[in-house]
Amino acid sequence: MSAHDQLVLCLCELTRLLWKLLLPLLFLCALLTAVLVLLVLGVRFWLQSSRNARWARDGCPTVAFFHPYCNAGGGGERVLWCAIRTLQNRYAGINFVVYTGDLGVTSQQILQGARRRFNIMLPRPVQFVFLRHRLLVEPSLFPHFTLLGQSMGSIFLGWEALMEFVPDLYVDTMGYAFTLPLFRYLGGCSVASYVHYPTISTDMLSVVRERNPRFNNPHFVSNSLFLSAFKVVYYCMFALLYGMAGSCSDLIMVNSSWTLDHILSLWRAPNRTTVIYPPCDVGTFLDIPLEEDKEKKCHSIISVGQFRPEKDHRLQIRAFKKVLDKRGEGCREGLKLVLIGGCRNQEDEDRVLMLRGLCQQLGVADRVEFKLNVPFEELKREMGEATIGLHTMWNEHFGIGIVECMAAGKVILAHKSGGPKLDIVVPFEGGQTGFLADDEDGYAEAIERILALPPASQLQIRQNARQSVARFSDQEFETCFHAALEPLMRTLER
Repeated sequence: MSAHDQLVLCLCELTRLLWKLLLPLLFLCALLTAVLVLLVLGVRFWLQSSRNARWARDGCPTVAFFHPYCNAGGGGERVLWCAIRTLQNRYAGINFVVYTGDLGVTSQQILQGARRRFNIMLPRPVQFVFLRHRLLVEPSLFPHFTLLGQSMGSIFLGWEALMEFVPDLYVDTMGYAFTLPLFRYLGGCSVASYVHYPTISTDMLSVVRERNPRFNNPHFVSNSLFLSAFKVVYYCMFALLYGMAGSCSDLIMVNSSWTLDHILSLWRAPNRTTVIYPPCDVGTFLDIPLEEDKEKKCHSIISVGQFRPEKDHRLQIRAFKKVLDKRGEGCREGLKLVLIGGCRNQEDEDRVLMLRGLCQQLGVADRVEFKLNVPFEELKREMGEATIGLHTMWNEHFGIGIVECMAAGKVILAHKSGGPKLDIVVPFEGGQTGFLADDEDGYAEAIERILALPPASQLQIRQNARQSVARFSDQEFETCFHAALEPLMRTLER
């Protein structure tokens, strides 16, 4: 037998051996796939049976909102309650459910909190489904790979929600995109989402690529070429998964032009995506008088926003310190910084303690006030007394607090990025509506410039700002939200 024949014979034997090994493996894979498909179909059938039983009992469809932190006091919660109020006013024969992880409060306390903080009363009660495993989406549980960890945790939290209650229409209002395919393909629900902020964005990728240290890109990563390269790959893979999950949504609503650009590039569903500005209670602030501050001797700078790291309250305090240093000891008493915001958990409260420590360290503690979880009446009173509204978040997706300050007639100073730059602090009928800055020196200089404005010039900016924010009113939101959701609401009729 020639060498060529021997080689052919060996190859044939090797092929037969591999086939004998692979055949059981292929069979096992096919069997597991079939079991998985049957399991998915079985779960879907069981969930649909549960929904049909509810239909037979209640005689009407249900819309469920996924908002694990519905008792928090941020702009996202205001969107939630305004959205429910809008639908309740228009659809009397539909029930509404809120999935929440706020276990320490009752349903009545949650609704009272919405009325106290946002001045919102619902036409009729809603049903709350209390989720026991909200810890799975807490960032503190995932010190590393936080985005992936929270997203995987949201799937388990969504599974708990789906097991507790199967709705007809599922609306995610907190940005947990990985729950969308769960409710669509397993629950058989129509799904919609209101996106305040993309979980990942091209800006985040740029920060890592450029090795720029920020709150979500610590120094030990930005200083390492290997870790930065690894994080870029991780972000790219996560962005792919995030886009696949988000594209499952039948309707995609985003809160600003900045968010729209990122969601279109990630979810790639332009025909199902629309901008709906969040509802801002501008009407409530219109009774704050607009007058020239000729005799005002003490000026307060007010900051409204939850105490989260991305809000960058440290920048506010440092910029304020520079302003005090420039003005000297004699003028120090004529200026104060008031930080108003909600604390969601112990982590936020610890952050406030660190900010208080920073004030002590910089020697400005006597000129900085912290007001936590204040009722709406106190918020409005502080706004009425303030001269400047301050906001420092980089790439803020929108900025309800900014709009409210402008409606209250304050001179706004916001970050030169994101929603404030693209949608809010923009010229109105050719007139200036506020100021933008992007670093400590820029903020300090802008504060000095605002305080040095002649009263008439300052009043003109405040008037322009107030007139420009009518497009962000509750009424505008209700009209746009109802128009966007109406096609899905019609599908609920049987």
